[in-house]
Amino acid sequence: MRALARRFARERILPQAAHWDREARFPWPLFREAAGLGFPVLVVPEALGGVGLGPVALVGVAEELGYACTGIAAALLLNNLVADALILSGSPYATGFLPRLRAEVASYALTEPQAGSDVAALRTRAEPVPGGYRLWGRKTWISHAPEAAFFLVFARLGEGREGIALFLVERERGVEVGAPLPKLGQKASSAAEVHLEGVFVPEEALLTREGFRLAMRVFNRSRPMVAGLALGLLGRALDEALAYANLREAFGKPLWEHQGVGFKLAEMAMDLEALRLLALRAAELAEKGEPNALEAAAAKALAADAALRGAVEAVQIFGANGYSEEYPVAKLYRDAKVLQIYEGTGEIQRLIVLRELLRRRGWEKR
Repeated sequence: MRALARRFARERILPQAAHWDREARFPWPLFREAAGLGFPVLVVPEALGGVGLGPVALVGVAEELGYACTGIAAALLLNNLVADALILSGSPYATGFLPRLRAEVASYALTEPQAGSDVAALRTRAEPVPGGYRLWGRKTWISHAPEAAFFLVFARLGEGREGIALFLVERERGVEVGAPLPKLGQKASSAAEVHLEGVFVPEEALLTREGFRLAMRVFNRSRPMVAGLALGLLGRALDEALAYANLREAFGKPLWEHQGVGFKLAEMAMDLEALRLLALRAAELAEKGEPNALEAAAAKALAADAALRGAVEAVQIFGANGYSEEYPVAKLYRDAKVLQIYEGTGEIQRLIVLRELLRRRGWEKR
């Protein structure tokens, strides 16, 4: 599957990446091609129209697709995050939506204007009514909301973390989606605000009352994928910078022969090799059903940091040319920053690592 993703990335995504970045639109033609290969439904069981693989395969595919363009890669892979939530909810109603993820896009509607890192502060509420629920609230920065056929909406049925539930809401029920939000990078992966003004859903659309716990479990499976995207971008930055450093000369020798440049390239290569192993370790634990919160958070945070650092160094190695959109490293720089933000900021990942360190020693209540 990784080899298939590599060919698709090099032959189909790479030649079109700059186009979709300029257009700042969801790449539907590429999505349909990728769906034929199974990328949007890697974690969906084969019996339900998917590939039937898990987090380890997702890391490898994410790295290969992310090498060509992290924005397009996100557009092609984020249905897997939705699929994980549907599967983990254990709801028979949710199972019926899994086959649709091969042809349609779905959104994971968690973030709110005042509840980003602080998930427990979300205000969207669900009001029980005869036959189901009415949802009221506002979500923001919801990936692929402009294209989504249905949404997984986290809303309150009670107070605190334990009061957060998860609902499946079809767009046709009256979900209002704002215009795509303008973005610095990853422009082929759209995001928008979502408004729920008394949207009615039937009782079976309540997938689980343990929404907060499910969201954390999903993150532990999706963060290694984000690390994979970051590794793909870092690998591309390294290849571009290495090729340029070999071609360009200064003071009578190739740039890479100057330690100031050569050491930058070496550091990028070391980050890539080490963090690939960490991402795969986090994914392997998830695939085995073992605790992986620490490893997933560490992989996501460190890979995102390394991707941005590598993109910055690539721009530096290119010099003035690196600041030009005529060269690919400028786009890599723009695309890299959000890796430190979505799926939990780097700061939140470090809090998770600290919490897990204490928990694994039995000190969490001290």
